[in-house]
Amino acid sequence: MAPDMMKENETGGELVLNAETIKALWSKTYNTEGKPDWSHILPYYAEDIYFRDSIQEIRGLEAFKAMTERLAERSQDLKMHIVRAVQQDNVIFLEWEMTIRYKKNPSSVLYGCSRVTLNQAGRIAEQRDYYDLWGDIFDNIPRFGKAYRKFMRNKFG
Repeated sequence: MAPDMMKENETGGELVLNAETIKALWSKTYNTEGKPDWSHILPYYAEDIYFRDSIQEIRGLEAFKAMTERLAERSQDLKMHIVRAVQQDNVIFLEWEMTIRYKKNPSSVLYGCSRVTLNQAGRIAEQRDYYDLWGDIFDNIPRFGKAYRKFMRNKFG
């Protein structure tokens, strides 16, 4: 890891996460050739990590690791562009655009953001991902995407 990516903790030289370092780590995770690789960032997650997104709620590092392995297995190609990262105290917000290609399907772009909360030890204790899973996927299906958006506007807009 490049020295400018991490700040050193005053006590023992341990690396400290912040908005800039999280952005760099996440970019490295998803922008490898082909399948994503979380091995370099998993050590920064707390053992009791709480993760939630649009489809699942996970507690504990082992369950989180299993989820990352399932995503890597299902994904033909996964890329993430971090649009911006901001931090207030121990909370970091990341706005992102994720391009994912599943087996036998065209690429889909998901637009979302993540709220990452650091614990007292500087580890990621909570991660909450926000995105419109079905809307962003349906947008990439010819004719269906327009019908879905029209339905959503008529029903909820």
